[in-house]
Amino acid sequence: MQTEKVVDHIVKWLKDYATKANIKGFVIGISGGIDSAVTSTLCAKTGLDLLCLEMPIHQAESQVSRALNHIDWLKTNFDKVSMTQVQLTPVFDSLVTALPPVENEEDRFMSLANTRARLRMTTLYYFAALNGYLVAGTGNKVEDFGVGFYTKYGDGGVDLSPIADLLKTEVYEIAKYLGIHQEIIEAAPTDGLWGDDRTDEDQIGATYPELEWAMQMHDEGKTEDDFTGREKEVYKIYKGYNSANKHKMVAIPICTIPKDLK
Repeated sequence: MQTEKVVDHIVKWLKDYATKANIKGFVIGISGGIDSAVTSTLCAKTGLDLLCLEMPIHQAESQVSRALNHIDWLKTNFDKVSMTQVQLTPVFDSLVTALPPVENEEDRFMSLANTRARLRMTTLYYFAALNGYLVAGTGNKVEDFGVGFYTKYGDGGVDLSPIADLLKTEVYEIAKYLGIHQEIIEAAPTDGLWGDDRTDEDQIGATYPELEWAMQMHDEGKTEDDFTGREKEVYKIYKGYNSANKHKMVAIPICTIPKDLK
């Protein structure tokens, strides 16, 4: 990958899009992870306004500190960066209290995890509307178009996606080029939606390089029968997520009414 040229291309794309839309800048949620660190830096390099939101919901201290350190680094290196910290933990807890109890609490863990992402999306759009900004998405190619590892109308609810055509390994390459803090580069990828230390790999069962390989094999028309051992296991994991999350990766189905019925 021609990293410097890719960075320049994305920055120009961001600036051109915002300028043509008569938008003043961007708002982005900073999680302490690699994707939001890279995306926010690319947005900052446009020279337009960048509002960084840090929105903890029972967040691990290490995630919060990485996020704040990155925002401080952005503010030091770029002129038009500002930040707001919004404590969403009380909001989340109030919503959980208001929801009816279920027989088995384990059954709603996933739903509540996705609720965290949707609360953050709502907060991002509040500040976007307030300031005339675009919400910048942080999803990469494997997450957005491979395994669908994001929350529908949560972190998937954005105005534009600067790094959605980059594989996770390419995001890391750009992070090193941009000078992103080593603590972020070395941190295990996590969606931070569970209030514990589980990683993306813990949830998915495969690493991002493995998923990238499986995505390539899938695009080449390979089937499960073409592989054995760990490769077969990874391919099955990829296919399972790709199939189950297809509803996130295609347009919302529309019931078209025949003309003779109108």
